[in-house]
Amino acid sequence: MVSSVAELREKYPELTDEHVEELHAVFQRARVAQKEIETFDQEKVDRLIRAVAWSVANKQTFKKLVDFSVQETGFGDPVTRMNKRFKIRGILRDALRQKSVGLIEEIPEKGIKKYAKPVGVIVSLIPTTNPELTPVGNAIYGIKARDVLIFSPHPRSKQTTYKTVELMREALRKEGVNPDILQCIKVKPNKAMSRALMAEADLVLATGGQDMVRSAYSSGTPAYGVGAGNSTMVIDETADIAEAARNTMLSKTSDFGSGCSSDGNLIIEASIFDKMVEELIKVGGYLANEEEKAKLEKVMWDENGKRLPDTVALSPQQLANKAGFEIPADRKFIMVMGDGIGKEYNFCKEKLTTLLTLFKYEGFDEAMRMVREIFEVGGKGHSCGIYSFNEEHIHLHALNAPVSRIMVRQPNSKANAGSFTNGMPMTSSLGCGTWGGNITSENIHLKHYMNITWVSYPIPEDRPSDEELFGEFYDPALEE
Repeated sequence: MVSSVAELREKYPELTDEHVEELHAVFQRARVAQKEIETFDQEKVDRLIRAVAWSVANKQTFKKLVDFSVQETGFGDPVTRMNKRFKIRGILRDALRQKSVGLIEEIPEKGIKKYAKPVGVIVSLIPTTNPELTPVGNAIYGIKARDVLIFSPHPRSKQTTYKTVELMREALRKEGVNPDILQCIKVKPNKAMSRALMAEADLVLATGGQDMVRSAYSSGTPAYGVGAGNSTMVIDETADIAEAARNTMLSKTSDFGSGCSSDGNLIIEASIFDKMVEELIKVGGYLANEEEKAKLEKVMWDENGKRLPDTVALSPQQLANKAGFEIPADRKFIMVMGDGIGKEYNFCKEKLTTLLTLFKYEGFDEAMRMVREIFEVGGKGHSCGIYSFNEEHIHLHALNAPVSRIMVRQPNSKANAGSFTNGMPMTSSLGCGTWGGNITSENIHLKHYMNITWVSYPIPEDRPSDEELFGEFYDPALEE
């Protein structure tokens, strides 16, 4: 049931009349579209997600969107951002390989059958760093699950998100279905409108800053959010240094380091430290001196250690110019030597730009301690990685790191949200578990867009004896 305009005015007095009228209109259209899409069969939703994905992911269209978004927001790299269209292909691949209508799974030995049902109307909050990727990724999974989606764009990138959604709506029209399966808010985005949208929805997908995620969790609506990142990579003495350096460059430079999975800290074993730094310089790194490092700190953090927004997703040349020095045109990222770990040390925090901090360790136990300490500063629950061929080191790192995903010998920002060379579910939203204040530690993918009905049949009794259950603690005398 959709609340009337009068009811919405009473519930949300902080909204303008224009916002209230659009809130009512989009939910009215969404509920109509919801009743239509929930009747679609598997073949139809699979056809629709192909159409919607191609409407955005083809090279010519995606390039126009990328160029427009960089112009609209004033940041980001139009060259490496183009690679995000391959993420759309990965999400489509994963969605097409799964069932989402009717009976989707059987477990005969347990007498269980599972049936998929839509969650309903989803409100998707779109980050300014991914205004052309996140909407289509969420749309693929949402349509596959027979949901409808309302997109709430970030004010800084609202036109890009609107253009992206309109392309997908046109694809739906061509397929003869209601385009209101996907809608985008057109009135000026603000926090009050976002709160109202979330409160009226059946599910919220909150991809963006921590204020947005906290607001989603307090909306009263079930929500999937993401935690802050502070990607930290361990490089031990067994690492292929050339591979580690190249992957670091790929991760650090993707869209000028704007992703929360972009490498922020390298913890390097002392015996290979100098060689690793040399290799990082070879692949495009610029090692800042102490004077330049001090200048960088001043433009990236305020006096209280809070990250300043106007150096997010800048090229290394732009970043250096902001700080008041120049670097060669062929440099791809800037490096600084770590000066300590703790909240008082800014360079061990999340950067979200083309800056990387280098730390040296002696003995793997020290590396593990440094990892824990860095994540106490920020990024707990998100992701990290390791360059090693020592399986014991990889095992110890997995036991030690308080994160939801660890990439082994992979460029973190291109791998942990799924890639064609690993088995992680493709997504643009990464749950960070209770460490990051999230309900799940998984990559947000198709299963999170569905309700599941479990149908249970009787099976032969499966009841172990008390001796098996309680082991040495079982005392039959106490049962008399």
